[in-house]
Amino acid sequence: MPVLRPADAVRHEAHGAAFHALVAPSRGSAELCAWRLEVPAGQVGAPHRPSREEVLLVLDGDLHVTLDGVATPVVAGDVVLVPTGAELRVDGGGAPASVWVTTSPGLEAELADGSRLVPPWAR
Repeated sequence: MPVLRPADAVRHEAHGAAFHALVAPSRGSAELCAWRLEVPAGQVGAPHRPSREEVLLVLDGDLHVTLDGVATPVVAGDVVLVPTGAELRVDGGGAPASVWVTTSPGLEAELADGSRLVPPWAR
């Protein structure tokens, strides 16, 4: 069983957040993608609609998650299930937050301006 260490992660930055890619097809996974997301305190996220379900597990800190227009504060230990096509925005709370995100290969995101993002951390 492969063991991936934090030092093995490939770091990407987008919309003021850092994505530490660990699991993806480009790294040998056939069915899953996973990364650690770091969101600075007070960061305003980019609204987007993912093409696949996502699961966000807040590891530490706090966030404000807006899902289809409903804003909800989330803290360490909370899990957010993001349905395919739902509009998601993740904003930083009062402290920096770290989130474990899991999805399936092929994830894309439609941004508010209609453009599409094919995240390198999920390929």
